Amino acid sequence: RNQENQSIEVTFILLGFSEYPDLQLPLFLLFLTIYTVTVLGNLGMILIIRINPKLHVPMYFFLSHLSFLDFCYSTVVTPKLLENLVVEDRTISFSGCISQFCFQCIFVVAETFMLAVMAYDRFVAVCNPLLYTTAMSFRLCSLLVGASYSWGLFCSGTLTYFLAESSYRGKNIIKNFFCEHSAIVSISYSDPYLSQHVILVLATFNEISSLVIILTSYVFIFITVMKMPSTGGRHKAFSTCASHLTAITIFHGTILFLYCVPNSKSSWLLIKVASIFYTIVIPMLNPLIYSLRNKDVKETVRKLVNTKLFCDIM
Repeated sequence: RNQENQSIEVTFILLGFSEYPDLQLPLFLLFLTIYTVTVLGNLGMILIIRINPKLHVPMYFFLSHLSFLDFCYSTVVTPKLLENLVVEDRTISFSGCISQFCFQCIFVVAETFMLAVMAYDRFVAVCNPLLYTTAMSFRLCSLLVGASYSWGLFCSGTLTYFLAESSYRGKNIIKNFFCEHSAIVSISYSDPYLSQHVILVLATFNEISSLVIILTSYVFIFITVMKMPSTGGRHKAFSTCASHLTAITIFHGTILFLYCVPNSKSSWLLIKVASIFYTIVIPMLNPLIYSLRNKDVKETVRKLVNTKLFCDIM
């Protein structure tokens, strides 16, 4: 099958937003702005966590990895989308398309479990504050982060294998702006049964297991917080969890919506809009959500800005 893919030059054409010629430039400027904010926001968050010793705690260790994942999966998708908005030739090679799917899958699956790990971290911090530093040791934190990346690699490797082994011929039109699994499967000449069932099993397992960890953690957090005698203590506990809950709701809400939409021709625009949200908008929102609600992060930014201004004046 692979020989068949290579003997006939196989290319994919990413339709993207080509059916809206008048919107190409406004969309290019919009996505370029979002991508710039995403890169600056996520790399800025990693830098802030690195330079402030106050932030050298498990919560921010996980947050720096979340920022890294957001930066990576936005970078896998957005530059190609920007290119396709300004050039006529929207083709992407067979290896380019499969690689884009492969990397995007690694980062999205890893992010799904990174958010679950962060929920567990908040559970330990709120429910067992005295044991927090012992329970969330650097070794355990590294192990949880490593497991998230490893599972992302396993899921991506499995799905990419089935896509690469399928047969494709000539030019194939993908009705999306990136190489998304269902779009690639729909243009394959191979029987899609196995590939579709593998992604269904993996996606269902990933969603259910990560949401069970998140919901269980937050149920215990809620019970513990409601038992707190002081209103101040309750407010502080809820405020530390609010930004994480916001990020979880947006991420999982979009993915559940995206994969619950019937894959019919009438819903392609809906799929595109939802895809934009989780591949381009969410990576921009996460650093904003965490920085706007966090006193330590805002304080570090203020110090950096003041130092920069002081240096400029000198």
